[in-house]
Amino acid sequence: LTVLNAGRRYLKAEDLSGKVFVTSGLGGMSGAQAKAAVIAGCVGIIAEVDEAALLKRHKQGWLMEISNSLDHCIARLRDARKNKIALSLGYHGNVVDLWERLVYELDTTGELLVDLGSDQTSCHNPFSGGYYPVQLGFEEAKQLLSTNPGKFRTLVQESLKRHVAAINRLADKGMFFWDYGNAFLLEAQRAGADVEKRGANKTEFRYPSYVQHIMG
Repeated sequence: LTVLNAGRRYLKAEDLSGKVFVTSGLGGMSGAQAKAAVIAGCVGIIAEVDEAALLKRHKQGWLMEISNSLDHCIARLRDARKNKIALSLGYHGNVVDLWERLVYELDTTGELLVDLGSDQTSCHNPFSGGYYPVQLGFEEAKQLLSTNPGKFRTLVQESLKRHVAAINRLADKGMFFWDYGNAFLLEAQRAGADVEKRGANKTEFRYPSYVQHIMG
């Protein structure tokens, strides 16, 4: 319902075939995003750093494909988008790399390859494994979290700033992003990312919440 209503509200579209939804997280609550994309009829690319979560969702049948290659993900995205094929593709990697690759595609080809975007990392708990920094691989990040939590925290905040910068670039070209109630925008703001709404008070963000703006 969230994806369908986002399409209706922001894309003025009842039919989401050929539309692309990019997000992250295939864990406990976020795993349903893959299924939602296919039910809504769009192309869903969902990034997840934990291979165990990807394999679980694939085994359940919620996730149609898995790839650790951004080149492959972009090629599949383009094909499914062009042919209006419903697809849920799990990218085994960090969502920041995925967002930055989409910016690269925009800058080099002029194509905006994503229509809808969100995030379901566990950003309510970003410094204890709820969000993994793009600068490190998954296992390396887990080790750093154990041995040097202060350094881990710094890398998370740097990663959040890169995360938001890429989203802002794509949103400026027409991609619609929303917050999934996971404290992503709040933690990004605390990290110093550019998420404040222009001309509003500091408790308002430039991107909407799915609760008030989409489901409401």
